[in-house]
Amino acid sequence: MELRPYQSEAKDAIFQEWDKGVLRTLLVLPTGCGKTIVFAKVTEDCVRRGDRVLILAHRGELLDQAADKIAKATKLGCATEKAEQSCLGSWFRVVVGSVQTLMREKRLGQFPADYFNTIIIDEAHHSISDSYQKILAHFDKARVLGVTATPDRGDMQNLGKVFDSLAYEYTLPKAIKSGYLSPIKALTIPLKLDLSGVAMQSGDFKAGDIATALDPYLYQIADEMEKYCKDRKTVVFLPLVKTSQKFRDILVEKGFKAAEVNGESKDRAEVLEAFDRGDYNVLCNSMLLTEGWDCPSVDCIVVLRPTKVRSLYSQMVGRGTRLHPGKEHLLLLDFLWHTERHELCHPADLICTDREVAQKMTDNMEESCGCPVDIEEAEKKASEDVIAEREEALAKQLREMRNRKKKLVDPLQFEMSIQAEDLAGYVPAFGWELAPPSDNQKKELEKRGILPDDIDNAGKASMILDRLHKRQEEGLTTPKQIRCLEKYGFQHVGTWSFEAGKNMIDRIAAAGWTGAPRGINPSEYVPDR
Repeated sequence: MELRPYQSEAKDAIFQEWDKGVLRTLLVLPTGCGKTIVFAKVTEDCVRRGDRVLILAHRGELLDQAADKIAKATKLGCATEKAEQSCLGSWFRVVVGSVQTLMREKRLGQFPADYFNTIIIDEAHHSISDSYQKILAHFDKARVLGVTATPDRGDMQNLGKVFDSLAYEYTLPKAIKSGYLSPIKALTIPLKLDLSGVAMQSGDFKAGDIATALDPYLYQIADEMEKYCKDRKTVVFLPLVKTSQKFRDILVEKGFKAAEVNGESKDRAEVLEAFDRGDYNVLCNSMLLTEGWDCPSVDCIVVLRPTKVRSLYSQMVGRGTRLHPGKEHLLLLDFLWHTERHELCHPADLICTDREVAQKMTDNMEESCGCPVDIEEAEKKASEDVIAEREEALAKQLREMRNRKKKLVDPLQFEMSIQAEDLAGYVPAFGWELAPPSDNQKKELEKRGILPDDIDNAGKASMILDRLHKRQEEGLTTPKQIRCLEKYGFQHVGTWSFEAGKNMIDRIAAAGWTGAPRGINPSEYVPDR
């Protein structure tokens, strides 16, 4: 099976991390982008090296999927470590193992600490839990790969505590633009649901309280679905089984061909197959289908389980992002949950890396209630709005700093000038990034024209230095050119070429440094590219 370009890049990046001594690394791929095929190929290469490989997961469906994908993609067979099944004594070099089984001391104690050379954790956002940590501590010399669609957790414990690096990340926008995932249109429904009385549990809203708060609105929600979902294949996520069953009955009353599945459904496989073939057009579930189930023809997702956990939200939406013949886009229904205390996940959280942009996008979408909005276009508009607001704030800040003489460029001015949203919204993830900038970093920043005093961590310093190096290679303006030209009122000098900056400075110098050259309006000037 031939890998897609980004999948091949991901596999190479993983081995590069391991080969340079990083034992625990992370792979982030959006749902539907083939994370299983990537780690299947990683497994194949590890076996060729002579490794014994353990695939860890917390659900039986994920283990079965992994074994099946590995068999199809690599022809390798898998032993199983689950319940009464044991891999000990098997000649297979690949083992799919249940976390719940392996974490037991009696079971774990049967394995020498060096039994596995490589451990791959599927749905790695779960790996911070004690059960995973117990297993990893036992096989403490093994190389570890964590694979996930979203690298954060609801309890806010960062995966940087488990993994030492991020080997590769492929984002949802890239996947959509490259045609590997379906475009997403979000529709904000002007129905405010009050969650102000809902309690918290394990970092997220308590499911029982959500169900109670949601119950009075179910008929109104069904009415909204009549407007937008009649001709779509829809999956609805709800907080409790009884709520899911009640909503199914309401939808049936409204004329939908609705079904419901839960963990106790004896006919679950049959219902899912029937939904897949089109016997039903709505499938209700109580968070059962967030992982390990795929139906590419789904073209509408309704999230009636509000959450503040980005990984959970992305998993729900991910059930509808796969491509399918005739499928133009995924419609995502977003309700105006009302809560005074906690920030909820919205469509913006699927695509925005900057918290400020995400909030602006959410605000903009609320203003356009009832009209489907392409999330990429919405993110672009929100980014432009935020940049404009930041520029206004920067202008104010710079006015206040006019009397201060500086030889170096303020990092904020540099970030805004080159329009680097990733720098402006940077948040340290790994331990070394949280440390203060080193003396060498400060020295190099100052040498390159950046004031290091306002950079408070080594991760940010490293990113800026890397950006400066790349800009030099690409022939773009230096920080000193930016400072000089923006002092004369030129805008976004960071986007200019080095030569364009040099030529303008030469013209200003020739005119005696009295201002911009005659006939040029600095605030509107854009150099020829």
